[in-house]
Amino acid sequence: MRDSKKLGRLLRVRTLQLDQVRADELRARQRVEQEHHLRERIAALAANVAPAPAPMSAANLIAAAHYRDRLHQSAQAAEQRVAVAERGFDAAQAATREARRDQSAIEKLIARAEREAAVKALRALEALPPARKNRHDPC
Repeated sequence: MRDSKKLGRLLRVRTLQLDQVRADELRARQRVEQEHHLRERIAALAANVAPAPAPMSAANLIAAAHYRDRLHQSAQAAEQRVAVAERGFDAAQAATREARRDQSAIEKLIARAEREAAVKALRALEALPPARKNRHDPC
């Protein structure tokens, strides 16, 4: 009885932990998606600022070169952010697996305790003296 209560509390705690870890994993997945989207947006902007064959003034060329350089720096930073986000997502997946494993272990302990209780109850029933039956002769 006491152990079953303890296991029930542990299961509730592990379930809450698993839910929190799953939420962290979801946030990490969303961050990876956002970083990928940002990287694609920066690449699209860089493609729009690529040198054009049309004649441009010197000031326009300088401004375009400066803008391309800034976009290139932003693209490198975006690549680093994507890598960091993916590492975070991998860590979140590992934490989710570990939390799921912990919860599964508690569930197995509960199932084993229930089986042991059932076997104990059956043995107690077998140990009882046979019930006396009143047999009536046909009247």
